[in-house]
Amino acid sequence: MLCTVEPDSALAELEAELAAQPMPTAWSRPVTRGNVDSVAAAASAGDTIATHELLTYLRPIMVRYCRGKLGRVRPVNSPDDVAQEVCLAVFRALPTYRHLGRPFLSFVFGVAAHKVADVHRAAARDRSLPTADTPDMPDLEETPEETTLRRELVERTGGLLRTLLPRQREILIMRVVLGMSAQETAEAVGTTPDAVRVAQHRALNRLRRAITR
Repeated sequence: MLCTVEPDSALAELEAELAAQPMPTAWSRPVTRGNVDSVAAAASAGDTIATHELLTYLRPIMVRYCRGKLGRVRPVNSPDDVAQEVCLAVFRALPTYRHLGRPFLSFVFGVAAHKVADVHRAAARDRSLPTADTPDMPDLEETPEETTLRRELVERTGGLLRTLLPRQREILIMRVVLGMSAQETAEAVGTTPDAVRVAQHRALNRLRRAITR
């Protein structure tokens, strides 16, 4: 069974390991998709400020990705737990990470894809675990009626996403949920921007047909 990591203990572990590293060089620029490879290189070289900024940038991206790919898988893992495990795995791999012509985000999404696959395998071994393709995250202020409507929407959306092929679903999540460009998505999944656009077009057409049935 997949080993889970409690978010609070994971964050504490990150902070402890960062505190034990040498003093960083000064990294003052915000992390963006345009400079994330440079930040990763600085983090790999031991810059703890760059490491902190890099993980801060990556975590919400990984949370959205894992929520889109997993929804809920309980009690083995929640999408947020998986996102935290991805960040921990990336952090531990930084000292040995080398660019080698591969974009850093492609490396990160590769780690995430393996973690997501682990969760699916664990869930498959226990068919009693509920799974979904979209998150079920309650708002703190929502009413019981809003909760019911949200859950119905989650179930409906999850059913629609399950009509897609795995690669179509992954590309649609990156393009629509994460807002990644065709080039960034292509680098993350190992294909071309044109192939990403074609897959997205086919996925949307497939969803339209499912909606109108």
